[in-house]
Amino acid sequence: MDRKISRREFLKLTGLAGGAAVLASCAPQATPPPEVKLPDLTSGETIPLEELIKAVEVEGKNLTTIALPHDWANYGEMLDTFKKKYGISINELNPDAGSADELEAIRANKDSKGPQAPDVIDIGIAYTKIAKEEGLVAKYKVATWDSIPLKDPEGYWWAEYYGVLTFEVIKDPQIPIPEDWPDLLKPEYKNKVAMAGDVLKSNEAVMTVFAAGLSMANGDIKAAPQAGLEFWKEMNAKGNFIPVIADQGRIAQGETPVTIEWDYLALANRDALAGNPELEIIVPKTGVVGGPYAGGISAYAPHPYAARLWWEFVMSDEGQLIYLKGYAHPIRFNDMVKRGVIPQELLDKLPPAEAYEKAVFLSVEELTEVKTYITENWRKVVYGE
Repeated sequence: MDRKISRREFLKLTGLAGGAAVLASCAPQATPPPEVKLPDLTSGETIPLEELIKAVEVEGKNLTTIALPHDWANYGEMLDTFKKKYGISINELNPDAGSADELEAIRANKDSKGPQAPDVIDIGIAYTKIAKEEGLVAKYKVATWDSIPLKDPEGYWWAEYYGVLTFEVIKDPQIPIPEDWPDLLKPEYKNKVAMAGDVLKSNEAVMTVFAAGLSMANGDIKAAPQAGLEFWKEMNAKGNFIPVIADQGRIAQGETPVTIEWDYLALANRDALAGNPELEIIVPKTGVVGGPYAGGISAYAPHPYAARLWWEFVMSDEGQLIYLKGYAHPIRFNDMVKRGVIPQELLDKLPPAEAYEKAVFLSVEELTEVKTYITENWRKVVYGE
């Protein structure tokens, strides 16, 4: 499975795959001379950029990331730009890691300052609660904190970017363009609809079930999980649902005529396939679900100042625009639109802005309930097992 699909499974919702083996390392860690006074890390308050840059110099100008594939949300450009801007060396740990694996990497390297210990993490919102409760993340409020609409009040995590689920449709005279979830139940979609992940492992797939249910339940969040399971039960019974994990290769071969996945992945596929086949990306009229992803700093980060500088960059206008170039909506999107700092050519490549106004964002508690209910009942309801 390609890198994108592996990362797509990064919210391993069953928790069964969270125990990735991560070997601790005992590599030496640079320590500042005793006369150098570094900025306080305990308050969680913003460190002025000039002071932060100086602290990173003393620290050694190194950063360790994890689970950041270059083809996901434009992280390749994000990493390269950061390295060039600040002259920092980046050690990229397993880009295929899932959120559970990221937290396990912190746990496994609490006593290590070596190259297997991540400084920063990029996890699904559902994992922020356990990360905070276990003390795996450190609090820090970036300079743009006030313009971040979704965050932990104390600073232990914050949303970075989000996507909405879309219909990624191969243009074909024999395949009508669906406008909403109920369309997918029609006979013309027999053996044509696939998800981009495994419901038992992938947040994207769980949210696909939920989004369909939200549409069928007329926006009732409480009723949506069961309604979603019933929707996919009907899809399966009618033979419309193809139980494979759709990826760019399968789409290119025409194996999955209609794929449901995050907009930034679908739009990136549209560009990458360059008309072979030609794709139409549709935000459904109802059941529009937003999927935000959260950033955090390891409480045991070997390079705590570089970790904070990374997030200052990512959450700045410059970093947020890099996400948008990769079709991921930066979490500070509304603030940046109001200030007129988003180039029109970027906006023109996205689905209509009004399509995103209906997006529903679940709280951490709601997301936990949804994922538990759907994963526990998926096979029983949909397949009758």
